[in-house]
Amino acid sequence: MPKVLPSDDAARDDPPSQSDVEKQTIPNGDEPIINTSKTSAFKGLGWLDRFLALWIFLAMVVGILLGNFVPNTGPALQKGKFVGVSIPIAIGLLVMMYPILCKVKFETLHRVFRSRDIWIQILFSVVVNWIVAPLVMLGLAWAFLPDKGELREGLILVGVARCIAMVLIWTGLAGGDSEYCAILVAINSILQMVLFAPLALLFIKVISREEGPLDISYSTVAKSVAVFLGIPLGAAIVTRFLLRKITNPRWYDEVFLKFAAPWSLIGLLFTILVLFASQGKQVVHQIVSVVRVAAPLVVYFAVIFFATLLVTHRLGFGYKLAATQSFTAASNNFELAIAVAVATYGANSDQALAATVGPLIEVPVLLGLVYVVKWIGKRRGWKD
Repeated sequence: MPKVLPSDDAARDDPPSQSDVEKQTIPNGDEPIINTSKTSAFKGLGWLDRFLALWIFLAMVVGILLGNFVPNTGPALQKGKFVGVSIPIAIGLLVMMYPILCKVKFETLHRVFRSRDIWIQILFSVVVNWIVAPLVMLGLAWAFLPDKGELREGLILVGVARCIAMVLIWTGLAGGDSEYCAILVAINSILQMVLFAPLALLFIKVISREEGPLDISYSTVAKSVAVFLGIPLGAAIVTRFLLRKITNPRWYDEVFLKFAAPWSLIGLLFTILVLFASQGKQVVHQIVSVVRVAAPLVVYFAVIFFATLLVTHRLGFGYKLAATQSFTAASNNFELAIAVAVATYGANSDQALAATVGPLIEVPVLLGLVYVVKWIGKRRGWKD
């Protein structure tokens, strides 16, 4: 049975039990509190966490309304570009990732790699992320879109872009292992710089034999990784070591992290709002194409997530590691896929539309899977 990663991230413990005296956690990463009453875990959450599904739904609705009924909203949001995506989206992603990475215990990560089991878990993640998941997306793209080569290409780009951002959010909300997730994100970032371009060319040009341009430079991929992982990771490392040194670890954990934690979800909501506002008009006006792209995406997220969850359970992984593996496998780096699609085929291309639909479907589906996996863990008594 794989050994649980050494972590005292109490904010990501097992799914809460119904006992009168229980250790409850705040999903935004605050330290655990001991609840001696019969108050439910739901009532113990902050207002931002408690109604997160509602806030995400409202952000999507408001974004679509702005994109369709406020003139020039979409073009205005798309004017400034940073590493291939709009500046507002880039800001949202950076704000979203920074607080999560500040919680990672970088000073103790070296101990994790002493365990043989961690290398088995990393190998499992690499196989699922870089072999299984892209092939599943390729198969679904052909199964659902045999007559739409452009949309198919956009889906394939989404499939070979492994997630380095929102997976941290989903893992945290589901009670996964945030430190292990950070390790997987770092590994996927390195592999992304090496494998994204050749896999995209293999799947689109060689296997699918699609016509048209596909010139993906390694510099484009490297810039995306450097910005959306490198900047928040570097800032988080400096913040953690500097503040813990000039103040004290307790102040950092009890004051700074409590202040910073909500900004992850605020960044998520802001990113969703901007995404839907930027693409709202295109989504509504090309609803048939959007629905056709959405269908294989929903199947993809569900199949990859539950298949990974089942396999990790059979292998004896604890709840936290299994949830982390499943969300890492099912999530995708939409900012990279969109940047490559726009740079290669143009902002108004069907490829760019398909890449854009990716996060629009991924956000509500994976949020739903957060609740599903927590329910499964609680019902089956799945412990670490």
